[in-house]
Amino acid sequence: MKTLILGSGAREHAIAWAFSKSKSNAGVFCLPGNAATAELASNIHGDPENAAAVLKAARFSGSKMVVIGPEGPLAAGVADVLREAGIAVFGPGQAAAKLESSKAWAREFSDRAGVPAAATRYFTDYRTFNSWLSASPTSRMVLKKSGLAAGKGVLESADPDELCLFAKTVLDSDSMLVEEFLEGYELSIFALCDGEQYTLLPVCADHKKAFDGNKGPNTGGMGAICPVPGLEPGLLDLIDAAIISPTFKQLRKEGLMYRGVLFFGIMVTASGPKLLEYNVRFGDPETQSLLPLLSSDAIDLFWSAAGDSLGTLQTEYNSRAAVGITIAAPGYPGSYPAHIPVDALPEPNCNSLLFHAGTFRDSDGLLRTGGGRCFTAVGLGDDYFQAHNRALKLAQSVSFEGAWFRHDIGRKFSEF
Repeated sequence: MKTLILGSGAREHAIAWAFSKSKSNAGVFCLPGNAATAELASNIHGDPENAAAVLKAARFSGSKMVVIGPEGPLAAGVADVLREAGIAVFGPGQAAAKLESSKAWAREFSDRAGVPAAATRYFTDYRTFNSWLSASPTSRMVLKKSGLAAGKGVLESADPDELCLFAKTVLDSDSMLVEEFLEGYELSIFALCDGEQYTLLPVCADHKKAFDGNKGPNTGGMGAICPVPGLEPGLLDLIDAAIISPTFKQLRKEGLMYRGVLFFGIMVTASGPKLLEYNVRFGDPETQSLLPLLSSDAIDLFWSAAGDSLGTLQTEYNSRAAVGITIAAPGYPGSYPAHIPVDALPEPNCNSLLFHAGTFRDSDGLLRTGGGRCFTAVGLGDDYFQAHNRALKLAQSVSFEGAWFRHDIGRKFSEF
């Protein structure tokens, strides 16, 4: 089977890597891809949010299935255009993509579904927010940009000045949610769905804070582990019953079931699990730690949702642990230099995998970075500790000016 993957990040590199090893692989294409996908697939120049360009690339490549990696093309309705043309797509149409593209709409949806979540208020103008904040007791709260923000449209703070500055920036062009601050630990749960039924994949844990000790600003994700050690027995069943199953019931009720994956961001609190947010695509960096544990055929896994049926799916995972560490550009998640020359990369092996995010080669063939999150170093091991050590060693071997990363990805779960 020929497949086309949209996106240029480490998530898309991980998908292309998994597809390249599939017995069903008859050709992998990436639009636009990156320097590393060019070594195991065919990159196609183009804008993944341009539906006409994507359709042309799918037909040109003869791809039977298109996998949409990032949220932008989903929000733009690229999947709708492809499906209308008779091409199987892994990812929702524009209507269901509102679960991610509009946090305000998604929270209203989760309320209709009866899903437990943080107490939330909505604001559309700064003056109303400022008046409300002035009359509220000082406490830590979470502010969220309603629209897409590449994982960075969130502020957690108790500082009124900081809250006001963030709100003013967001409300200038978007609406905003204000949520109660939840104490606990966060999980990423992926439900593969074929338009009728769903199945859950191994649980991951992302680390959104920039610095060690879970400190600093929010980012798009500084690393992830899979599976998550030390989870309480029955917790996944509880999350399924309280959050996942009611969500899919409501999707069916509102005619929004789709083919692809639904990503649940969950906070496990002392009073039980609560929904943080929905995403309608695989997570980055979670995908880079999840797919290396897949023993089953990767193309078959995606095809079971996009074009066939989960009823025929038999998925197997190996018993290893994976730790992924994001290597970032200096200044990220704030302003950062682009196109930094990469001085050295390690040689990956069966226990260490390096996934590129937006890298490219210049006219002289020199490898350069392409964004704020530049690589994901994944270590595999018999347990979390071995995997973590291998991921750290791999990350330390990536060299470009100002490169940095967290050293404690997953450590809090090893201390349960």
